[in-house]
Amino acid sequence: MSDSYLSFVNSPWGRRLAQAVGLPQPLALQRHRSGQAGLANPVIIAGAGRLLASVQRIFSATDTVAATPATLKAPSTVKVQGAVFDASGVTDLQQLDELYLFFHSNAKRLGQHGRVVVLGTAPEHCHDLPQAIAQRALEGLVRSLAKELRRAITVQLLYVAPGAEDALDSSLGFFLSRRSAYVSGQVVRLEKPVDGHAAINWDKPFAGKRALVTGASRGIGLAIAQVLARDGAHVVCVDVPQAQQALQQAATSVGGSALPLDITAADTAALLQTHVSQYGAFDVVVHNAGITRDKTIAKMTEVAWRSVLAVNLEAPLQLSEALLDSQGLNPGGRIVCVSSISGIAGNLGQSNYATSKAGVIGLVQGLAPRAAARQVTVNAVAPGFIETQMTAKIPLMIREAGRRMNSLSQGGQPIDVAETIAWLAHPASGGVNGQVVRVCGQSLLGA
Repeated sequence: MSDSYLSFVNSPWGRRLAQAVGLPQPLALQRHRSGQAGLANPVIIAGAGRLLASVQRIFSATDTVAATPATLKAPSTVKVQGAVFDASGVTDLQQLDELYLFFHSNAKRLGQHGRVVVLGTAPEHCHDLPQAIAQRALEGLVRSLAKELRRAITVQLLYVAPGAEDALDSSLGFFLSRRSAYVSGQVVRLEKPVDGHAAINWDKPFAGKRALVTGASRGIGLAIAQVLARDGAHVVCVDVPQAQQALQQAATSVGGSALPLDITAADTAALLQTHVSQYGAFDVVVHNAGITRDKTIAKMTEVAWRSVLAVNLEAPLQLSEALLDSQGLNPGGRIVCVSSISGIAGNLGQSNYATSKAGVIGLVQGLAPRAAARQVTVNAVAPGFIETQMTAKIPLMIREAGRRMNSLSQGGQPIDVAETIAWLAHPASGGVNGQVVRVCGQSLLGA
């Protein structure tokens, strides 16, 4: 589905008109394409915390511009595409001034589509009250910068626990790349990996691995299957038997397998276990299948209420527990669920959907510690307005509001959700567990 306004204001005539009358001028986002360099380049590296050595190691093969400790200002003649500030060394309120000085001096030097990551220590890991307060204050700074910098620049905060210093690679790589184009203003906690460290093929991180994706015949599910297959996985595509033709086409297009299943059926867990016994355990499971049955609760039938909860919430819980209990997930496995900003903020006429998607967040937070004991992580994405066949049916004015009510002033694409899921499922993302990452361009809903 095309965004006519976005296309218009990025045309020569539309750009001039928008400037003349003061209309918003969002930039069309630049997304990852095969063959492109992974990280933003060049990047300023600033700060003096315990994570600096790890950051410098990651960037050893790229062009970096080191900020001078005295002024926290890199050479003014150099334009940059990214900035990493290691604020893990901020231990009191006065040291927050260092972030002001750095961003005050360097904000305008960031190019369009730039990437900014602030690294910190989660308040629960701090040694005393002043440090905990200062570290918590970083969240307000990051979310404000994400709204101020504009020009399709994204800003994130990554809290890195003690002992997780060497587990930065996949998360920093994601947030400093074009794969995270529609993710901004997010706070992510990185703990010590649940599955240790293993050799990783960074070009094809899922090579030799098996992934299960539900709702894979179209839209976001198909995009997830495509990205995982692009990165080396054999994808088992699941959808309802009624969609078998589209499902087979999707599976064939990604070199995977089609598995028609009604995930709400009583025998689905047993059928999956049979599949595992024949073909092997999974390394990645993505619970993407979901439905809507929108009505205000006074007009909603019990069938509409129950069906949405059954597909969106009960099935992911039952299948996850069955796979964990039957060793249907290999050590180092990843479970990724699809929630929604409706589950965070609620939405008019979607009490059933919002309930189910809030429940998915509860599933992730509750199941993550148990799964970690088996060297498996459980996380979720919470998409905002994504351009799909479903959102194309929304009335025009509501659709336009959904597109513009975020810091990037546009809707996301299925690929944005898929790339975020691929990061959470990455073999090097074992330190990200129990997290919910919004893929919404920093939506104002639930902010």
